[in-house]
Amino acid sequence: MRTLAIGDIHGGLRALIQVLERAQFTTNDTLVFLGDYVDGWSESAQVITYLIELSKTNECVFIKGNHDVWSEEWLASSFINEVWFQHGGKETIESYTGFSEEQKRAHLNFFEAMPLYHIDSKNRLFVHAGFTSMHGVERETHKETFYFDRTLWEMARTMDKRIQKNSELYPNRLKHYSEIYIGHTPTLYYHTYEPMNAINVWNIDTGAAFTGKLSAIDIETKEIFQSDLLKDLYPNEKGRNK
Repeated sequence: MRTLAIGDIHGGLRALIQVLERAQFTTNDTLVFLGDYVDGWSESAQVITYLIELSKTNECVFIKGNHDVWSEEWLASSFINEVWFQHGGKETIESYTGFSEEQKRAHLNFFEAMPLYHIDSKNRLFVHAGFTSMHGVERETHKETFYFDRTLWEMARTMDKRIQKNSELYPNRLKHYSEIYIGHTPTLYYHTYEPMNAINVWNIDTGAAFTGKLSAIDIETKEIFQSDLLKDLYPNEKGRNK
């Protein structure tokens, strides 16, 4: 039995299927998705359909990302956030062509049920972006932080690895959890297609929305599984601009 943490998919159904196949996943595996299932490549609605079906055979956790918040808002009210529309929302709307109102309602229910974070039995935290409360996620007062914050990752990146967890120099935010798994900030910003680790934080967003890959990690062994580059899986599409 494994737990696989999977990064931001952004409408890349082909990459999702490929990375799960390369991980040789079975129904015994727990799958924790770190958010941003939609907005980018042409199969956002199809990704959601696939994930709903996947949840019937596997134990799955679907964390909510900022793009999921925008898509949920559109499905609920037809409101089009202009920032969202320019950052993948247009492609998501187009992917729903031919979907019935009943199917859209099922997808809306799926988005609405997503938690903002998940803590497992070994005190590992899974969240889309981060949090700012020094007391941990339970004391976070602004829910938007869970899917927009980048300061947690920036802080972890700047830390000297020689600082021990029992040191007063070790940030309180990082002390609460044995490990923290995030997406949201593409590792392409740091010129790598691989997941990155800083102190006890693992960033699994390897730029599937752009020119990168979709990644999954076995959180026990740290074995990494990756898709091909999304631009190669969708050669007739442009994806989003980094």
